[in-house]
Amino acid sequence: MLEKINSPEDLKKLNTEEKIKLAEEIRQYILEIVSENGGHLASNLGVVELTIALHSVFDLPKDKIVWDVGHQTYVHKIITGRKEELKTLRKLNGIAGFPKTKESEVDCFNTGHSSTSISAALGMARARDIKGENHSVIAVIGDGALTGGMALEALNDTGWSKTTMTVILNDNEMSISKNIGGISMLLSKLRAKRSYNKSSDAVKKVILKIPGIGKPIVRLVRRVKRSIKQLIIPKMFFEDIGFRYLGPVDGHDIAELERMLKISKELDGPVLIHILTKKGKGYKIAEENPDKFHATGPFNIETGESKKAKKSDYSKVFGEKLIELARKNDKIVAITAAMKDGTGLANFAKEFPERFFDIGIAEQHAIGMAAGMAKAGVIPVVPIYASFYQRAYDQVIHDVAMQNLPVVMCVDRAGIVGADGETHQGTLDMSFFRLVPNLTIMAPKNFKELEDMLEFAVDLKKPVVIRYPRGGEDDYKIEKQDKIELGKAEILKQGKDVSIIAIGKTVARAMKIAENVENENPDMQVEVINARFLKPIDKETIKKSIEKTKHVVTIEDGTIINGLSSAVQEIIIEEKLEGIDIKEYAYPDKYIEHGGVEELEKIYKVDEKTISQDIKEFFKVMV
Repeated sequence: MLEKINSPEDLKKLNTEEKIKLAEEIRQYILEIVSENGGHLASNLGVVELTIALHSVFDLPKDKIVWDVGHQTYVHKIITGRKEELKTLRKLNGIAGFPKTKESEVDCFNTGHSSTSISAALGMARARDIKGENHSVIAVIGDGALTGGMALEALNDTGWSKTTMTVILNDNEMSISKNIGGISMLLSKLRAKRSYNKSSDAVKKVILKIPGIGKPIVRLVRRVKRSIKQLIIPKMFFEDIGFRYLGPVDGHDIAELERMLKISKELDGPVLIHILTKKGKGYKIAEENPDKFHATGPFNIETGESKKAKKSDYSKVFGEKLIELARKNDKIVAITAAMKDGTGLANFAKEFPERFFDIGIAEQHAIGMAAGMAKAGVIPVVPIYASFYQRAYDQVIHDVAMQNLPVVMCVDRAGIVGADGETHQGTLDMSFFRLVPNLTIMAPKNFKELEDMLEFAVDLKKPVVIRYPRGGEDDYKIEKQDKIELGKAEILKQGKDVSIIAIGKTVARAMKIAENVENENPDMQVEVINARFLKPIDKETIKKSIEKTKHVVTIEDGTIINGLSSAVQEIIIEEKLEGIDIKEYAYPDKYIEHGGVEELEKIYKVDEKTISQDIKEFFKVMV
């Protein structure tokens, strides 16, 4: 079947049995590719039938489908002519793991973060109405994404607006970690409604057959039923805010899905179709471990085991150190926004369940709540991925920093993360955090320094940001570990000819570059400074070094704007240092595409080899 599908038109020619066979083949195809390339597996296996049904009923690109988060669009890409390109999934210059408007006209909106689809779809539907056009607009959103404030704001506006559009709620009881909270409880009750409706329909058919009194009894029962519904599903949330609610529907029954989608197409106003799916469907290992296979590297299909040996990483080191500190200090609490496992908090949650808070996909709430906890005398530690901290920027400014509250904000996946691309690269956090008064911003050069910084931050009694990269530390071992002092840099190597100032993961690179340069230029001496603090930056140490060498190189894994290089240039200007040559190595003012981390570093000329060569040329000019 899969060989016959090169466009949605090919799909529309198939009967239901053929589509069921196609679903099996698509699952196998995705499994084979993700096991080689890595990617988001469980979510894609869960939406195979839904995607087939959507493309069977709607006509893209005229109709618009906005996929929330967007990591579940592999099936969509296969059906819309990108079957062969999927083999290049997440590779440099290959197909992206998320919808990309530049990739295909059927990708109508770029998505990568949670809870955005209903807002975008409502915007498209309203624009359609203003322009007098006639097409369908559909938002596909997971149940976990409904905990995001943006999704709830959009639901509220959509229901009130009476705009014609369809929201498909893909309910698999999972986001990345197990869903929690009131929305999850509501959906559990709605799932119960499915069996309630089935039994209700069966009883109604029997009663209607009773001569004379059948219909009156049914009317009476219907009134009673409404009352019972209110008990089973209080307020009927979606209907009460203005949606026509359809479901729950078996999300793996293609015929039933198509029937519901066709009904929604004929209805005016906002419609919500509640479908029930199984994350990892069709691959037993992923069904049993959906969190592990939410996003995965290459793995063995037979065993599910990773093809790469698991090494210690920054998230794990953070989690272990936090447990150690929490054993000594009962005021320490941990907060996660549905990323318990990804941020290294799984063991903390087991050991300190009363001091662990998973608040769902709700980064703004996480920081706002942390501010309240800090004000009340506890020490909240909040690890969130760098690109997701963007969601909580106002709370960092208004609730934490403005009140100078002791919240420890750990920025995981800082810098380039690679294959997930533009929406997930963590290159902006140093820049936007540096603008915020009262923040202390640190980045460790290795695991030991992360542990020291976390211990320092917990005791500081001020708002702190600690940023660290995805994965493990550099193979280059730095033995020197000065005690952490507020705003104090660390001189790792003395020199007289050039100053290399680096921060975070780039410090080890700076040391290797210094060795490379000195090996080829024995008369040259390179000074290496581990900045440690972006804010407050160590002006005194950096000024003395620059005055001595007159040549400075900055290396960082963030954007060129308002990061380490900007801070160093400000020192040069403020201190009126003259005759200084400066070379800056950072990512440009643009969104960085997907690809391997090392590949991207070479493209943007921040890798060890390129910087070493540049400095050697620099020395030739100096001589």
